[in-house]
Amino acid sequence: MMYSLYDFLPSGNGYKVRLLLTQRGIPFELIEVDILKGETRTPEFLAKNPNGRIPILEIEAGVYLSESNAILIYLSQGTPYLPDDRLEYAQVMQWLFFEQYSHEPFIATSRFWRMHGMTEQKQQALEEKQAPGYAALSVMEQRLATHPFLVSDRYTIADIALYAYTHVADEGGFSLSNFPATQAWIERIQAQPYHIPITQSRFDLPPG
Repeated sequence: MMYSLYDFLPSGNGYKVRLLLTQRGIPFELIEVDILKGETRTPEFLAKNPNGRIPILEIEAGVYLSESNAILIYLSQGTPYLPDDRLEYAQVMQWLFFEQYSHEPFIATSRFWRMHGMTEQKQQALEEKQAPGYAALSVMEQRLATHPFLVSDRYTIADIALYAYTHVADEGGFSLSNFPATQAWIERIQAQPYHIPITQSRFDLPPG
């Protein structure tokens, strides 16, 4: 059975999974779910993920995996995207936890509010997210100032997880102008084979 990915294209969390599937050359069916229309709150969707969030990866008929970083781990086991070395494996986990707890709640949430016309309504909350969001970017910058990638000096799912929302941080009101190492890292990731932009569902070969 081909994987089915339930996704909302503007979402960085869904993008992580699409990017890894594409770069691994794994075919998948994309099932778009509009979170803005409450499509993740229907009984049918909640039967797949009681938490009511995308992405969901249907691995086989009736078997669903949610939480974007858990899906990345599942899809990367046994590949260069997830190191076998115990310490390097744990370092990947370290960055995945960092992304969920110290990065996404500030940068991704700010982007969602700004993209969907909630700037005025959420003005104070947006201002409060600035300092911790920039603190997370500073942690990344410190690492990337002396290393090409986040773990073991090679491209792993740690990079995919943090790239997803960092490269569109400006859409959340965060400037990367003071983070040159992070900007260079973004360029390295975009140069990886079979890279796709966040709004693209899969890799399209050039004509001819």
